[in-house]
Amino acid sequence: MDKNRLYYGDNLEVLKQSIPSESVDLVYLDPPFNSARNYNVIFNRDSGGTKHDSDASAQIEAFEDTWTWTTATDTQFDEYVNGGLPPKVSDALSAMRTLVGENDASAYLVNMAPRLVELHRVLKPTGSLYLHCDPTMSHYLKILLDAIFDPRSFRNEIVWKRTGSKGNMTVRLSNSHDVILGYSKGATPTWNNDEAFTPYDLDNLDEKTADQYRLKDADGRLYRLSPLDNPADVRPNLTYEFLGVTRVWRWTRERMEQGYKDGIVVQTGPGRVPAMKRYLDEQKGRPLGDVWTDIPPLQSKAAERLGYPTQKPLALLERIIRIASNPGDVVLDPFCGCGTTVDAAQKLGRKWVGIDITYIAIDLIEKRLLNTHGAEIEKTYVVSGIPHDKAAAFALFKKNPFDFERWAVSMVGAQPNAKQVGDKGIDGVAKFPLGKKNEVGRIIVSVKGGKQLNPAMVRDLAGTVQTQKAEMGVLITLSESTKGMIDAVNHAGTYTHPANGQVYPKLQVISVPELLSGKRLKLPPTYLPYIQAQRLVAPTHEAVPLWQD
Repeated sequence: MDKNRLYYGDNLEVLKQSIPSESVDLVYLDPPFNSARNYNVIFNRDSGGTKHDSDASAQIEAFEDTWTWTTATDTQFDEYVNGGLPPKVSDALSAMRTLVGENDASAYLVNMAPRLVELHRVLKPTGSLYLHCDPTMSHYLKILLDAIFDPRSFRNEIVWKRTGSKGNMTVRLSNSHDVILGYSKGATPTWNNDEAFTPYDLDNLDEKTADQYRLKDADGRLYRLSPLDNPADVRPNLTYEFLGVTRVWRWTRERMEQGYKDGIVVQTGPGRVPAMKRYLDEQKGRPLGDVWTDIPPLQSKAAERLGYPTQKPLALLERIIRIASNPGDVVLDPFCGCGTTVDAAQKLGRKWVGIDITYIAIDLIEKRLLNTHGAEIEKTYVVSGIPHDKAAAFALFKKNPFDFERWAVSMVGAQPNAKQVGDKGIDGVAKFPLGKKNEVGRIIVSVKGGKQLNPAMVRDLAGTVQTQKAEMGVLITLSESTKGMIDAVNHAGTYTHPANGQVYPKLQVISVPELLSGKRLKLPPTYLPYIQAQRLVAPTHEAVPLWQD
């Protein structure tokens, strides 16, 4: 794979059409399941001020996690159990339908089964899969994975403590952990044993370790003494006298003497058997078990928090990637969300493939990569499924008008509107500093995807800008603007920035073909539309760079 890949689309279609067999070293997936709520991408709630804060906490629906059994699910099920999936997988689905019934859980499993089969196909023989879920569905998903990978390929059920216990539980204990199911495709998966340790906390050692390493050097380093005598009874070449003690030693005489000179080999008293110092800070650490409590979840104020509700800590993904892959290996996340897997893989020198069905996630990942790794990152990956010409833009509009609006709004560095039905002509908003502290200007963005364009659309935008008390307005059209529209824009007046006196058109109109050709609007530098992780770069007033293939 010459470049990393980011795909916008259904992961089942992408896997079947674009990912070759045995091409991936590691799969991590965190497929959503929670019928009680929808997940939302939270946008930047603090753009430097409080003006117009009524819409500063806007959210946008990223994916609707409400898997429901429908007639379409029933058709899918019949297709899968009648030859569409391997026999063992079909049997597992049938058994779970009988057990669970026709409900959200069954619909979820029907949707997941073919995706897991495809993920098994694209894994190399040395590859591994880690599926992140909660206890609601983990036992059902494990049955599916057993059917696909073989029970003998099961490696671990990792418990990750994601929250503390909550009080006031009346009939059960609180749910405080997630489950990560680990499977390998073959018998000898990639495994970096040195990474399967956690460093010792010298200020908070467990009782056993503190007792073992209770000795302290002159420089304060903790150590313990390890025997140097050889368990073998007869080793003539290693049998000699050293410091008045004759033994079958582990080391040659030359090595023993050098160790003694270096202070590594010590004799605690005359006639006592020499021993070797083992320093605590030179050990690998504590062996990692399958219960992970040392990686805290992302709190609302966490520095790396981007606002994506299912966002996992970068440290969690880094641990999995370090253990189960090598630099240069390919890491795939078919539900890549806000891009934590992609970010971790890039940081650790792995190649990566990310897939998501929502454009808003793809846009967020691109901006995250740009923010984390700088402008050079744009040369290292390719985005597929995003329009690069008018025909593709029109196809996106026909497929999903809302995603078309989100894509078009993001092309001008604005924040898509959360309310896409009854939005009063406001499809997005861009914000910019007015110069004084806590003062923010707004640019209303309206998108028209139809072919019938007229000057009334410009007048409507002008009215919206006025009623919303915004500073400027932008109209994005799928087709070329009419002369009447351009004339209406030219007669809309200008806006003068209060801080620098820069004059901008009050209204502007731009078509999708113009945006794709590289044309840009005349706008003041705007704030980033997404929450920006504090650990990466301090918030900026620079205009958001727009990625172009």
